[in-house]
Amino acid sequence: MRFIVVGAGAVGGVVGGRLFQYGQEVLLVARGEHAATVEAEGLTLASATGVVNLPVPVVRSVSQVAWAPGDVVLLAVKSQDTEQALDQLAAVAPPATPLVCLQNGVTNEPAALRRFANVYGVCVMCPAAHMKPGVVVAESSPVTALLDIGRYPSGADATARAISDAFASSTMGSEVREDIMRWKYAKLLRNLANAVDALCGPDGQGSQVAQMARLEGEACLRAAGIDHASETEDRLRRGNILHPTDVVGHERGGSSTWQSLARGQGSVEVDYLNGEIVLLGRQYGVPTPVNELLQTLANRKARQLSEPGTMTPDELLALLGQAG
Repeated sequence: MRFIVVGAGAVGGVVGGRLFQYGQEVLLVARGEHAATVEAEGLTLASATGVVNLPVPVVRSVSQVAWAPGDVVLLAVKSQDTEQALDQLAAVAPPATPLVCLQNGVTNEPAALRRFANVYGVCVMCPAAHMKPGVVVAESSPVTALLDIGRYPSGADATARAISDAFASSTMGSEVREDIMRWKYAKLLRNLANAVDALCGPDGQGSQVAQMARLEGEACLRAAGIDHASETEDRLRRGNILHPTDVVGHERGGSSTWQSLARGQGSVEVDYLNGEIVLLGRQYGVPTPVNELLQTLANRKARQLSEPGTMTPDELLALLGQAG
C-alpha cells in the first residue's frame, strides 16, 4: 500500500509525515514554496517529542504520479479545493483507486463518489499547523491524531481496516466505523466554532457566539433528519487521548480557518462548515443568523487578506443584535 497525500498542509503533512516516519510508503502532492522546500530539504515535522526531517518523496501534480495497484489517495485539501483536486485525480488515477477524505465537512465524500467507486470518510481529530514552507507541526503528543475511518456512505471493508492499521501503527489512534458520517456530522458541529476562532482568536473558543452557532447546527440536523454522534459519544471517543502542547520554536496558532487567514490564502472553508448549516436552514426552514454572519465575515476577511483575531465575541453579538 502506498499513500498518495493530495494536499500536504497541516493535516496532510502531519499524517503523511507520521506514516512515512513509521515505515509506510508515502508520496506527497504539494504546491509552490512548500513543495520546493520539501523537495530540496525534506519535510520537517515538529512536535513536543522532537523535530524530525523526513525525506518524503514529493511531486507538484497528480499527473506526475506513476499510478500503481495498491495506491491509496489521502485527500487532504480544504473543501473549497476539492472539486478541482477531484477533476485532476479523475483524469489520471484508476477509477478503482481508494480515495480517503481526510477532511472536515460532509460534502467531500459525495463529490468523490461521483468519480471514484471506493470512497472512505475519516473523522479527523488532528491538532496540527502549517505556517512555514516545508514545516508541519504535530501539536499533540505522544498520540498525534484520532483518525476513525469508514466506507462512504456506510460500511467497512478490508481496505478500511488496512488503512486504519497503518494509522494506528504511526502514532495515530484509529477505529473502523460503519457509520462514519454520524461522526463526521458531529465533527461538523464542532467545526462551526472555527469561524469564531478565526474572527476573535482564543477568546472565541467556548464563547456564547460559538455555542449559538452549534445550537443552530443541531436544530438544522434535526429538521433534516440527519443523525450525528452525540456529545457524550464524542467526548468518550476523545477521552484523554490527545494532548495539544506547545512545540518549542513554533507558536501555537488557531483552527484551520485561523491558519488560512494567517497565511493570507485568500479563501477559507466556511462555506462548507457554517455554510452547510446555512444551506440546511434554508432547505428546512430553520433560521441560522449566527452561522450566516460567521460565514459572511470570515469570507470577507479572507478576500481582504485581513489578519485573524481582530474582533471580539461581544462585537459579534452586537452585530447579531443589529441583524435581528
